[in-house]
Amino acid sequence: MRELGARVGMRAQSLYAYFPSKFAIYDAMFAESNRELLHRMSALASVRDPVEALRERARLFLAFCAEDPGRYQLLFQRTIPGFEPSPEAYAPALEVLDNARDALRACGISDAGAVDMWTALTSGLAAQQIANEPGGDRWVRLTDEATDMFLAHQALAKKEETP
Repeated sequence: MRELGARVGMRAQSLYAYFPSKFAIYDAMFAESNRELLHRMSALASVRDPVEALRERARLFLAFCAEDPGRYQLLFQRTIPGFEPSPEAYAPALEVLDNARDALRACGISDAGAVDMWTALTSGLAAQQIANEPGGDRWVRLTDEATDMFLAHQALAKKEETP
């Protein structure tokens, strides 16, 4: 709380004048962070090629995660015991996920398992980056290759399904 207060130019105790609890602060941070991610992703609307749009989306997501490890943990790792975002705070996160599904559908991928694999792949790269080289780009640099591997695997799986 002291660190958060210092970041916003307040004493930790003063934060409780605006929020009834720590969880309410986390909830507001969760919602605001997802709104920021949505805002940044909206800039990708002009990318017409669906594969390049998916690559750009993955690059943006990894950069967003790597720039603030604490925010990444809040959004994607559930490291705060007992914290669960409110439905209102979770709504922008669902929109982020819906946008990912739309980007995958544009590449011909709609299977729920494939969507799960995509989120595991991208968040896994982010986790590796943050855990093993904070401030660097070792895993971030793998984004395009991982995206291409994922798309190739999905194309092969689709081909095997077709008699």
